[in-house]
Amino acid sequence: MSAVPNLKVKLFADGADLAGIKEMAANPAIKGFTTNPTLMRKAGVADYKAFAVQALQAVGGRPISFEVFADEFGEMEKQAHEIASWGRNIYVKIPVTNTKSEFCGPLVERLSRAGIQVNVTALMTVDQVKRVTERLASDTPAIISVFAGRIADTGRDPMPIMAASVKAMKAKPKAELIWASPRELLNIFQAGEVGCHIITATNDILKKLSLVGKDLDGYSLETVEMFYKDAKAAGYSIATRAAA
Repeated sequence: MSAVPNLKVKLFADGADLAGIKEMAANPAIKGFTTNPTLMRKAGVADYKAFAVQALQAVGGRPISFEVFADEFGEMEKQAHEIASWGRNIYVKIPVTNTKSEFCGPLVERLSRAGIQVNVTALMTVDQVKRVTERLASDTPAIISVFAGRIADTGRDPMPIMAASVKAMKAKPKAELIWASPRELLNIFQAGEVGCHIITATNDILKKLSLVGKDLDGYSLETVEMFYKDAKAAGYSIATRAAA
């Protein structure tokens, strides 16, 4: 993975499995990490802070994002201050709205002005990016996560949205754009093409970087061999008729 040349975007690993985090932390190509409550639940995380402390030890000072999970902005703010106190490399993930569709802007502004590094998450429109960018303090690092993969799931091309988001964020040079929820390895190169600063991907996608530049004729043969070996291993047979 680390041998992939000329990537125009920083690679962040997305997940909440500690073994997977440690595996990716061993690779210098991985520049940061992201998590969220859904991934944590799937990984069986029961103690939020205990997991965060272990993850912080594993990532070796690289940026890592942990998300608040309250729905009221007052409680989100308290959680954000507590999470930020666990490490200087932490970005606190704040959802762009709560479940009542109320915009997070005032909270993001307070946190950013207080010096807390936020990662505003679950954005899907350029208008959302513009509104969040306006709220960020110019001297505090921040991240905006646009869920390009989910945009693509709706049948829309995310690249124009991501390109426009990069442009909208230029007023806050300490803010970085994440291409979030990628669906395939190609998205890493698309993210770089439109000027995204970061792409965050699961280990399964990141492990495919070893395929970059692979000879397609050879890859075709490997695929044929895979089908043949699996059919043989399964013991499949078809009774065929003798030729007339």
